[in-house]
Amino acid sequence: MKALISVDMEGISGIVHSSETNPERYDYQRGRELMTADANAVIAGVLDAEPTADVLVADAHGTFRNLLPERLDRRVRLVRGKPRALNMLAGLDEETDAALFVGYHVRAGEGPGVLAHTMNGEILDVRVAGRSLGEIGLNAAMAGHLGVPVVLLSGDDAACAEATDLLPGTVTVPVKEALGMAAAVTLHPEEARDRLRRAAADAVTRRTEIPPLALTGPLDVEADLASPHTVDLATLVPGVSRAAGARTVAFTAPDYGSAYRLILLLAQLATIRPA
Repeated sequence: MKALISVDMEGISGIVHSSETNPERYDYQRGRELMTADANAVIAGVLDAEPTADVLVADAHGTFRNLLPERLDRRVRLVRGKPRALNMLAGLDEETDAALFVGYHVRAGEGPGVLAHTMNGEILDVRVAGRSLGEIGLNAAMAGHLGVPVVLLSGDDAACAEATDLLPGTVTVPVKEALGMAAAVTLHPEEARDRLRRAAADAVTRRTEIPPLALTGPLDVEADLASPHTVDLATLVPGVSRAAGARTVAFTAPDYGSAYRLILLLAQLATIRPA
């Protein structure tokens, strides 16, 4: 059995503030330790259920260099650094039997949700075939495009509710109750890890019962961008045009894999500032 564990940071147990997720802030090292411990709990659960599983762990936050390699379970392989194919899902392929999303967060504009956003602060919304999707939906649909079910998701209660609505059957583990963008009622980290380990084992055991999220093409995509400058850049890409308003671009993709890659490009363009 092959599993990919994609680990973001905002939905990790105990984390509520950007000072814990930003490498330039004072509490980031503590955040890295919490992130690595949650990842290890999920790894342990997967290997409890499938001791011979091939497990890849994709560091999926910010720089993609947050998990502490020397503290990660030695039975897995770690994908870290960027840029890389499939971004938060690096290592996923058609041979993967299950994807597990750890430390994920609700999409931009929803909540209350701890550190809610979509990809970066420059992406206000992404709509695929008319449905608003954040990182949970965008990544789950890419996994589904490859035939891979998302069997587990952890994060705050808002992220888990988003996953439940979008991914029937996926096991969710709420490790905190969001009170706002930077506040939550959290479980003790050790309690959260116990729940993550049990849930991961259960999710992997039930993987054949959980359907992949399948979005069939062609797909109309719209993205609302925070900066008009990003819109200017985006319209230089063949097939991308301005839509209603000064901050929305649109394109049609032949399949979801193509849509996903172009959405990733829009997110990258959003980081470029005017010269």
